[in-house]
Amino acid sequence: MESAENNFEKLGLSLPPAPKPLGVYKPCLIDGKYLYLSGHGTVKDDGTLIVGRIGVDLDMEAGKLAARQVGLAMLSTIKKNLGSLNRVKRVIKVLGMVNCTEDFERHPYIINGCSELFAAVWGEENGIGVRSAVGMGSLPDNIPVEVEAMFELQE
Repeated sequence: MESAENNFEKLGLSLPPAPKPLGVYKPCLIDGKYLYLSGHGTVKDDGTLIVGRIGVDLDMEAGKLAARQVGLAMLSTIKKNLGSLNRVKRVIKVLGMVNCTEDFERHPYIINGCSELFAAVWGEENGIGVRSAVGMGSLPDNIPVEVEAMFELQE
């Protein structure tokens, strides 16, 4: 069985810097065998953010890539705080929020950018959990996607 670290390496993607909290909260919290990640945004490798609304500034494909970038930021937070992606046993729940026009209805397609990344890292059995994908009228700093998640840790 491949490890999450090996699976990530095979993807050929890079991790952005782990985002620092911009408010009064912790980016991650461990409670027993569970890891909770606060909402993460679209941090790029240079520390800047992907910005814009889906349906106005970004099309669906750009939105899906933005969601993948959020997933990469989340992986970065996991590595920074736990030392290795291998510490995660499985994805439990993902909540994806999409900054979009009021007539946009393809929120799940956008959030697949993050979910597909997690499935590639932890495998289909452990990388796919329950999920909600919802539209928002706005998100902080006009980012197109924000995702929060819960994971089960290895024993």
